[in-house]
Amino acid sequence: MLVDDHAHARQAMRAIIQMEPEFDIVCEATNGRDAIALAEQWMPDLILMDINMPQLDGLEATKIIKERFPYVKIVMVTVSDDITHLFEALKKGAQGYLLKNLNPVSWHEYLRAVAIDEAPMSREVAVRLLQEFSSIKTSVPEHSPLTAREKQILECVAQGKSNREISESLAISEHTVKNHLKNILHKLHLDNRVQLMRYAYEKGWFRGRT
Repeated sequence: MLVDDHAHARQAMRAIIQMEPEFDIVCEATNGRDAIALAEQWMPDLILMDINMPQLDGLEATKIIKERFPYVKIVMVTVSDDITHLFEALKKGAQGYLLKNLNPVSWHEYLRAVAIDEAPMSREVAVRLLQEFSSIKTSVPEHSPLTAREKQILECVAQGKSNREISESLAISEHTVKNHLKNILHKLHLDNRVQLMRYAYEKGWFRGRT
């Protein structure tokens, strides 16, 4: 589902998505309230959501949709790379964040990764998130249920590395990386990489590197 109050923006997103046969556009919405109703009607797997819209903005719509339909993956699409918007989107449950000025190939690669829960953050976004988490982190580190290897995997995720990059840096197979990630998410009762990164920094298990 595409959600944006500007017709030309939806047209641009539609053109990009239709270049990739793996994706089908099932519906479009022009505001957050319509997005909620259409999500219930069409039950899309993935939603591309604008942030600034009338009636109900994309952040609040994301929060409501994720509460009602946790399985839905939501990617915020915006012209702004404001860290405040990004951080709020992740807190509301969004799986990712795309800038409208990225080229179509980057869109396709990122959305495919989101669809299978393997989407890394971009290097720039990862660094800015680490800085944001570092500035708000006040809790005392608590005991971690993770093994030493799982902590290494977790730190790589927080640095924005893909599964392939993690496997190369730790000299293990991608299959092993995926299994470690499944174990980590299960132990921490989390659903995806974004929640994983936020949880680690909120708990103060390790400090990010810039």
